[in-house]
Amino acid sequence: MALRVYASAVLTAVAALWSMSGVQRERPVLGGVVPRSLRALEAGAAARPDDTAATRALAQAYVDVGQPGLAIAVVQAAPARVRAESSVMHVYARALFDEGESDRALAVEREVVAACRPLTEGGAAAAGCDPVLLASALRRVDIFRELVVLGVRDAQSHPEAALVAYQNATREARVVFE
Repeated sequence: MALRVYASAVLTAVAALWSMSGVQRERPVLGGVVPRSLRALEAGAAARPDDTAATRALAQAYVDVGQPGLAIAVVQAAPARVRAESSVMHVYARALFDEGESDRALAVEREVVAACRPLTEGGAAAAGCDPVLLASALRRVDIFRELVVLGVRDAQSHPEAALVAYQNATREARVVFE
């Protein structure tokens, strides 16, 4: 009789553990609904790792959905030639900024400006440079510099200081002679 009670208790315990375990499914990295376009960009970047446009588009999409860490990982995993293109570096700087790395974002954005600076003199600039990218990079350098001067590493954590830095960087003064 004792053996039956013991066997029943063990069988009940095993059944309880088995029923509680359930099926474990993988959880998505991105919370919520993942846009189909993001899945297509991921597939495109995986199929063509040397394609700078695919890498830049995927990194930008990750930044747009609020996942700068994934954007940083995509850029860092790309081949050196892809990482060195100005448009990819520009997105990388934004991802660093969103991740709370203002000082690193400033350094990367300064590299973008240096690579695209020949456009202002009519010279040949680095791959991926265009006037819009240069203008955006110049503006970001000003904003990132103000953040670093104010000692703000993470603009999300210090929104008031980030607003002050933005206002300081975008303020313009005009002098009119009469």
